[in-house]
Amino acid sequence: MGTNIELEEGWEIIQKQITKLINIIEGVPESSMDASIHATVYTMCTQRDPYDYSAEVYHRYKGVYDDYLSSKVLPAIQEKNDDVSMLLELVKRWANHKVMVSKLCRFFNYLDRFYIPRRKLPSLKDIGFGCFREIVHENMKVKVRDAVIVLINQERQGKEIDRALVKDVLEIFVEIGNLNDKEKLAYYVNDFETAFLTDMVDYYTRNGSSAITAVECFRREKETVSHYLHSSTEEKLLKQAQDQVLAESSQKAESSQGQGLAESSQKVLEKEVQCDA
Repeated sequence: MGTNIELEEGWEIIQKQITKLINIIEGVPESSMDASIHATVYTMCTQRDPYDYSAEVYHRYKGVYDDYLSSKVLPAIQEKNDDVSMLLELVKRWANHKVMVSKLCRFFNYLDRFYIPRRKLPSLKDIGFGCFREIVHENMKVKVRDAVIVLINQERQGKEIDRALVKDVLEIFVEIGNLNDKEKLAYYVNDFETAFLTDMVDYYTRNGSSAITAVECFRREKETVSHYLHSSTEEKLLKQAQDQVLAESSQKAESSQGQGLAESSQKVLEKEVQCDA
């Protein structure tokens, strides 16, 4: 039938609007998008076989993210010469990516409403976030994590840092795997928190230890949690502080005075926790 849209013909219309969206996100002068992309997607996915292109449109939808993230976003982050610039670029690119996912989900929403549920496939939003995880997060997570820990250590040393930037970066670790369940923190825990807690203990060990260190450590780090770490970190932070007290007690077992100080430190720490409860 003459009203059918062929695959390449339809995708050319769709791609033209996607290119406009990318240009707008990239800050390139561009005319506004129009409704042709939504209408074209709908038509291509509701035509009778063999002109029902739902599967191909779904596949190419993922390809849009793969191409853009690989060619534009990841290189833009990697080319930054210092940690702060890299983190700022990451935050900007993640914010832009969420806008892109939101808009493309609306344009391709017929797939989310009909094709995806019938085939039990990942949603359009899952695909958009998943591509960022695979292409950007997996390539940058170690460097980003280390850069954030360096900034936190600088603040421990009395230097002023951009706390809002640190909070924004760590929010990415939370959001990146947290699409439908706000309690899913696997990426935050595995890719940041575990290394952060280990480095925290190492930091206080490197900078000298006394019987009171664990209490001061807990007080300082509790404040850190309130500024930019996820609230779930506080319980684990307390465990690390308590373990440090026990380690100090063991190290000073030969000194009755040292033992008494460590036991006193444990009591002070427990009082701190009770005050928080």
